[in-house]
Order: sequence, then C-alpha cells, then structure tokens
Amino acid sequence: MDQLSKFLKSSLQRAVPNSVAAMADYIRNSHTGVVAMLAYGSALRGSSPADTLIDFYVIVDTAQNLSSNVIFQKLGVWVPPTVCYAETSLNGQILRSKYAVITKASFQKLMRASNPYLWVRFAQPTRMVWCRDVVASTDITKAIATAVHTAFGHGKYLSDTDPWVNLFQNTYRTELRPETNNRAASIVEADQEYYADLGSLLQNVHPIASSWRAKRCFGKLWSLLRLGKNAFTFSGGADYAAWKIERHSGVKIQVSDWQRRHPFLAGIMILPKLLFRKGLR
Repeated sequence: MDQLSKFLKSSLQRAVPNSVAAMADYIRNSHTGVVAMLAYGSALRGSSPADTLIDFYVIVDTAQNLSSNVIFQKLGVWVPPTVCYAETSLNGQILRSKYAVITKASFQKLMRASNPYLWVRFAQPTRMVWCRDVVASTDITKAIATAVHTAFGHGKYLSDTDPWVNLFQNTYRTELRPETNNRAASIVEADQEYYADLGSLLQNVHPIASSWRAKRCFGKLWSLLRLGKNAFTFSGGADYAAWKIERHSGVKIQVSDWQRRHPFLAGIMILPKLLFRKGLR
C-alpha cells in the first residue's frame, strides 16, 4: 500500500460523533445492497445536529438498490446521485440527514470525470462509517485516492501556490448555489493539516489543464438536470422542505402521507400556504 492510500485509509477510519453513527445505522437499515457509507460535511466538524443536516453518500451494489421504481433506477444511473431525506432520534434529539445514494460503479467512474461535482467533495475530509467487507473498503479507498489526484491536479493548474482554495472557489461556480467569497478559504482553514499532508503526498501530481468556463456551463446544466430529476425522485423531499421552511421562516408545515408519496405535487400545494402565511420572503 502506497503512502497516499495509507493516509486516506487512516483518515477514513477516524471516529465520528455519536449522532453521525446513529444516523448512519438508521439509513443503512433502510436500504438493501449497501456497500459502504461515507460521511462528510459540517457534522464532522462539530456542528450541532439540531442546527444542520448530516451528510452521507450511501454506495450500493446495483441500480436495483437505488429505488424500487424501475424508471427511478434508470434515472439514478443516468443522472446520479439519487437524493433522500431521513429523520431519526438519539437521546430525545431529532437527527436529520439529506443523503445521496449512488452505485459503486458510478461512484468510481465519476472520480475522474470532467464535472468536479463528485471528486471535489471526496477530496475533502471524509469518514467511512460503515463498509461491507475488506474488498469494498479497498475499492472505495482507491476511488477516493483517484478523487484527490484529480482534484489536486486541477487545483495545481489553477494555482501552484494555493491549489486547494482556488479549486474550491472555482468548483462552487460550477453549481447552482450561492457561497460567500471566503467559503473556500474557510473550508481549507478548518482542516489545514489534512490539506497540507495531502499536498505533500501529491507533490508529484502534474497540473490537469482544463477549461473552467466549459465546466461552469456544463456544471450548471448538470445541476438543473439533477434538480429536475430530484423533483420526482427525492425520497422524503416533502419532510425536508417542511423542515427547511420552518427553520428559516418559523412557519410550521404539516406534511401528510399523500404529500410524502408525491413531493412534486406537494410543493405546488404548499406554495399558496407559504405565501398566505408569509413563509416566503
């Protein structure tokens, strides 16, 4: 095993907060064919579970385990990942997670794709909270090693002196989400030792020349495609929307079982209530 693989294996196996472990167990028991579960994001940096979502990637073995709906299975392969929402509780506290489900084959393939959507996420600190066996663990670790190679190569092309910050700044511009100007720097600052160690291990990686204007155009189109797909396939989307609305506006929305089964139509029905009760500003 080379030094990078050893470093990533050690990083992936670091302990996670109890809230992350509890949510991971709940989600894993809700799906079949799970190969591995990866946690990432603010929950690993000590954010309160009451104030944030716990982020996971759930890696499954086949497309049949993306959804029980055959059409959604196809969409999950063509436009990965499939997004879901879940809630559980730990010691009387509600835990919430918005997580992505993806096949192992898609996960491995996208680690070297032109679109940075996936590999830039897994160049950041990640925890493997569960894995099916040693073979799966080895395969996922190799995939993440490919992600950091791809990310650092693109980062070195953007800046030889500050590759990580420049990489994150540019990848945010490929997605349909607003981020503050200092967001990229704050991410690197939060895990300075991790990025410094990675930089040392990847110092011989050559810059990867790429058109970031093209990435921005394709990335935004890809984001629109994913949003369109998720309007129909987002499992738990109605509950997620209700929580987000209450958190940001204070307006509490009661979600019915019918709305949970039809999140797209539920959104259309909820909108007039929000406007009437000033839940949208």
